Amino acid sequence: MNREATIIAILFFTMLTMAPPTARANPYLAKPGEAPVPIRVSNCAVSGGFIHMYAAFDAHLFDKYGLRAELIYIQGSGPGLTALATNELQFLYCAGDATIPGLASGVDAKLVGSPLVGMPYMLLARKDIKRVEDLKGKSIGYSRPGQVDHRLARAVLKKFNLSESEVALRPIGGSQPERYRALQQDIVQAIPVPPPLDARGKKDGFQVIYNLNDLGLPFIYSSVHTNSFMLANQRETVQRFVAAMAEAIHFVEKNPDKAKGSLSKVLRLTDQESLQSAYDAYAKALVNRRMLVPPNMVAAAVDVARELGTNVKRKAPEIFDNSFAEQLDKSGFLRELWGAELR
Repeated sequence: MNREATIIAILFFTMLTMAPPTARANPYLAKPGEAPVPIRVSNCAVSGGFIHMYAAFDAHLFDKYGLRAELIYIQGSGPGLTALATNELQFLYCAGDATIPGLASGVDAKLVGSPLVGMPYMLLARKDIKRVEDLKGKSIGYSRPGQVDHRLARAVLKKFNLSESEVALRPIGGSQPERYRALQQDIVQAIPVPPPLDARGKKDGFQVIYNLNDLGLPFIYSSVHTNSFMLANQRETVQRFVAAMAEAIHFVEKNPDKAKGSLSKVLRLTDQESLQSAYDAYAKALVNRRMLVPPNMVAAAVDVARELGTNVKRKAPEIFDNSFAEQLDKSGFLRELWGAELR
């Protein structure tokens, strides 16, 4: 080999060793010819807060990661956790604050990623009701005892030194649209709502009388849950699912029209102001790009659950596992995805 050829070979070898292959930056993609892993995923409500899950399915992101994902709907965090614990589901996408009482009581499941952290809810009321104190002699509607909106309604009453004999808390059940109809029909006079129902409410003549974020409660919103079977036997599948959801955060942020289209389809909503309200809340204000479950918020939520009567059997560190979200950073996946280190 002459000198020129030797130099070229050395340069070529140097380039190979210095430039890491793309697969290394995203080691979670399906390998050529690999059979997809079938999984069942459920969301526990019809909510704008699940925009990343809806967009991930519409954009076929799970397929890229070798997952043949089936999305089903199991209403409520309790039934969802039960299905997850029996491995009828492999993943549950639900508000962490709604599931933490069940997890703390011993349900066999863990949080493995939290795309949204923060309180999105507001108290929407009839037009003639200007303040929380004006609800005396009236009622606040919620879904079911122990659910997020029930606990928030109780927290509001406590904040304003009101008793349930002064302001009735009325279970309505059903989905958020059903509770909204109960407000329209004056069955109840106020309900906790997340975006985009606040924007729709204003158009319909209702008004926001209190921003529930002002309660100062620790709140973990849309989160990925899995069970001990998956954690023990299919950790690679869990890692890939978490990676796909991390990419969904990026996809929703970079493709607002497609993301709002997914939300429009699920919520059967065409009003652009309402869709923008949801997008601003869930794709911007509350988004948690690293997906790390905040340990301090989990601990605080467990304390709140204990105070509300939950028989706590598991400590906060026992109900979440951040190793999968941490691995996204260690592997270089997040840097490759976003093009820079995340702050």
